[in-house]
Amino acid sequence: MLTGSSNEISTFKGEQRALRANRIGAPALLLSVLAATAPLMVVAGVIPTTFGTMGIVGVPLLFVIVGAVLALFSFGYAEMSRHVHNAGALYAYISRGLGGTAGAGASYVALFAYSIMQIGTYGIFGFEISGQIFQHWHHNVDWWIPALAGVVLTAVFGALKIDLNARTLGVLLLIETVLTLVFDFSFVTDPGPQGVSLHAFDPGTLSGAGLGTALCFVIAGFVGFEQAPVYAEETSDPQRVVSKVMFLAIGFATVFFAFSSWAITVATGPSHVVGQSQQQSANLIFALNQDRLGNGFTDLLNVFFITGIFASMLSFHNVVARYAFAMGRDGLLPSAVGRTSKTSGAPAVGSFLQSAVSLIVVVGFAVTDNGHFDKQMGPDPTAPVLRLFTWAGNVGALGVVLLMATAAVAVIVFFVKRGAAGVQAWRLVTSGLAAVALMVIFVYSVKDFAVLLGANPGHGLRWVLPGIIALAAVIGLVVGLVLHSRKPEVHARIGQGNEAFQLQKAADAADAARAGDATA
Repeated sequence: MLTGSSNEISTFKGEQRALRANRIGAPALLLSVLAATAPLMVVAGVIPTTFGTMGIVGVPLLFVIVGAVLALFSFGYAEMSRHVHNAGALYAYISRGLGGTAGAGASYVALFAYSIMQIGTYGIFGFEISGQIFQHWHHNVDWWIPALAGVVLTAVFGALKIDLNARTLGVLLLIETVLTLVFDFSFVTDPGPQGVSLHAFDPGTLSGAGLGTALCFVIAGFVGFEQAPVYAEETSDPQRVVSKVMFLAIGFATVFFAFSSWAITVATGPSHVVGQSQQQSANLIFALNQDRLGNGFTDLLNVFFITGIFASMLSFHNVVARYAFAMGRDGLLPSAVGRTSKTSGAPAVGSFLQSAVSLIVVVGFAVTDNGHFDKQMGPDPTAPVLRLFTWAGNVGALGVVLLMATAAVAVIVFFVKRGAAGVQAWRLVTSGLAAVALMVIFVYSVKDFAVLLGANPGHGLRWVLPGIIALAAVIGLVVGLVLHSRKPEVHARIGQGNEAFQLQKAADAADAARAGDATA
């Protein structure tokens, strides 16, 4: 129902089905996007796991290489964001370039990938809280209890206004960034046995069976920058804000993570970083800090490590809810999913569905967890960290890599079909280079997935887990083909978002005017 002037947009069961505009500007959007990258979680959780599990010293160099690839990708992606404003972002761009069926396939990959990444964070969230309770109060609390509390808390915040979420995420992000820089500089100024060494930037360090999966870990650290277009409908100036935020996010993540991972090699010594990471896992940063900055700072770091995980959970939850909203609006999910809350303008149904799925998965991992508490080490990380968090994070990252590679191709096709190949030539070249590089990363990640599992290359899970992304793509393509055959008018709407409803409204008004003239 429209209110006020005919140009206003109703956000509750409205004809135009748009998210509420002018909610966030460039600073708030940047903070929301960077919160998804979870700087402290990546530095304290992902980077030590990459060193230890993959056995590769050159992780800082990998961040530089992947940052360069994503910058190439973003030249075309950012230009596309000026032409298409849609909460479906990646899948909407793919639809505009490669057609509705390809867009349908991409939409389900995006929904599965971001959803599974978000759910995975509940594992490390619950484990860290459980560990802190054990360390400070000597009580044994199963990881899944705080994980379920995290599901409830995220559901509450997910139903609130996006500008309130942005402020919450921004405060947490700034604090954890400052804390990370403090211990980074403490590592560099108080180096390990090999002194301040740049060995981790030597290309010769990029060797080992786990290089492909290490690339997947590193990509997971960047995931978040590409989410800026998801909020395009809610920004004050999408023509400029979205592209600016993407490049700022990539630049920040590249420098921040490369510097932080290098600082870790300085603190341990390049020759010892793999061994210490294997021994300490996610506790490495805290052990290194305790020796340098004391118990007080380490305890503070633990607190904001947990709040940083929550910030990432909430940011990904918001993105999943908006993808679900866009798919409901486009007819790829039930139409009820494409509705927004009357009070907050948030995609309430999509938010609720993500919370429900999260609840089911966390309960499933809790039921199958055979772990126990060690009197010295605390809770067993196998189910929450080594399985739920690590498996889900890398499967989700695989999906995002595939989406970005496909989107890079879609950008090229989109501008060529519009006759703008000459004007956009250099962006098309960078998109082509990015597509090739991203597909190489994808192929190597799938090839080396058994290393992540620590399993035999023939182990079933090494194909089952990446197969989740293939299954999502197949489901989406089937939905697209069915719509093309049975509901061509809905198929034509895929990726069009609110624009389709505006065009339909204009067509209905024209038909009514013609009918009125005929009656007269």
